[in-house]
Amino acid sequence: MICNERQYKITLNQLEKFKAALDGLSQPEDSDWLQVANKNALKSQISDLESQLSEYSMLKEGKARYSLSADLSSLPRVLIQARIGKGWSQKDLAETLSVPPQQIQRYESSDYMGASLSRLIEVASVLGVSIKETWSGSNSVDGNSVFIWEGESNVEWNKFPIREMIKRGWINLKHQVSAVDAVKEYFSHAAGPEYATALHRKKFHGGNSPNEYALLAWQARVLEKARYQVFSGKVSGFEYNDNWVEELKGLSVKDDAPVKVKEYLAKKGIVLVIEEHLSGTYLDGAAMMLETGNPVVALTLRYDRLDNFWFVLMHELGHVFLHLFDSLNMDFFDEGDIAEDDALEKEADEFSLNSLISPEQWDLCLSRFSMSRESVLNDAENLGIHPSIIAGRIRKENSNYTILGELLGQGCVRKLFGETNS
Repeated sequence: MICNERQYKITLNQLEKFKAALDGLSQPEDSDWLQVANKNALKSQISDLESQLSEYSMLKEGKARYSLSADLSSLPRVLIQARIGKGWSQKDLAETLSVPPQQIQRYESSDYMGASLSRLIEVASVLGVSIKETWSGSNSVDGNSVFIWEGESNVEWNKFPIREMIKRGWINLKHQVSAVDAVKEYFSHAAGPEYATALHRKKFHGGNSPNEYALLAWQARVLEKARYQVFSGKVSGFEYNDNWVEELKGLSVKDDAPVKVKEYLAKKGIVLVIEEHLSGTYLDGAAMMLETGNPVVALTLRYDRLDNFWFVLMHELGHVFLHLFDSLNMDFFDEGDIAEDDALEKEADEFSLNSLISPEQWDLCLSRFSMSRESVLNDAENLGIHPSIIAGRIRKENSNYTILGELLGQGCVRKLFGETNS
C-alpha cells in the first residue's frame, strides 16, 4: 500500500517501466509458454501497481470512502487509509501524537507490527476509527458470510462445480487434460491476469449458506463477460457520479427496459452482466470491480419479474456508489431478501427503495392503502415508472404476495436478453 507522496512517485515510475517492458515484448506464440508467462506476470504487476496508485489518489482526493470501523486484522490498513483520507501527512499524524515523523513511517511501513496495543488505540482514536472484532462459530448456519482466499494456494480446485461448468461450456477436457487443470486454466483466463480480482473478500448476504466455490466460479464467468464488453469498446470510462439514477428509472416504462438499462449503464461506465446462478449459490445479484476501474453489476434473473429486476439492479448500484470504492475491499453477493441486521445491506436496500420511489413520493401514493390495480396504474403514471415497481413494493411491505400479481411483469425479462445471457 502507498503511504506517502514519495512512495506514490516511486510506484508511478515503476509502473512506467513495467508498461515499457510489456510494450517491448513481441506477441507470443501459444506454444511459447515461457513468453506467455512473462507477459502475464508483467500484466499482473501492472494491475497491482495501478490499483495501489488509484487507491491512494482516490483516498487523497476524497473520492473513496474508508471504513470508520475495522476488525483487528484489517486495522493497520484502515489506519493508513484514514490518515490519507483526512488529508494528513505522516508528519501531521506524528505531531498530533507527539512522536518523531520517522516513527509513523516505521509503523506504516510494517503495518504497525511494532506498535503496542495502547498505541494502536491512540492512533485509532485520533483518526476517528473504532475497533470491532466479531466471531462466528463453525456451527453457524447464517447465510451472511465473508469468504476470503489469501491466494491461489488456498484454493481447492477440485471443489469447483466442474460438471456444471462443463455443461455450460465454460471448460472442456480437451487433450485429456485433468478436470482440476481445466478449472485452473479457465479461472486464470476468466478471472484475469490479476487473480486478486476474484480471490479477494466476498460479502454474501442472504438466508442460505452458499457454496463458496460456486460463488468463485460464477464470479470468474461474470468477470470474463464484463471484460469482453469493456475491451470490445462497448463500455465507457466510469465516473463516480450517481445524479443520473433518476433518468435511469425513467427507462422502466419502455417495453424493452432491461436492454435499454444495459445500454444506458454502459455509457456511464458500468457493466451489466446477466448470468444464471450456479447450483448452491442462491444468488440474485452482485456488485464487483473490474481491473479497468469499471464497476460490474451482475444479475441472475433467478426471479424473472420486472419488479425484482428493478429492485435488485438498484440494490447493486447502491453497493457501487456506497461501498465498492471504500476501504473494505469486498465484492458484494446478494440473495434478494430485505436486510434487517446488516448495516451495509440496509444502506443498499434504502438506496434501491429511495432511488425508485422517494419517501416523499411514496407518502403521496394512494395505492399504498387501496392496493388496487387501478390505483397502482394511476400512481405509476404520475411517477413516470413501471407499475411493477409499485406493485412489488406494496406486496413486500404488506407481506401479501397474493395481490397485484398481474402487474409484476412476470416472464418479461429473460427473453429480452436471449439465450446467451450476455
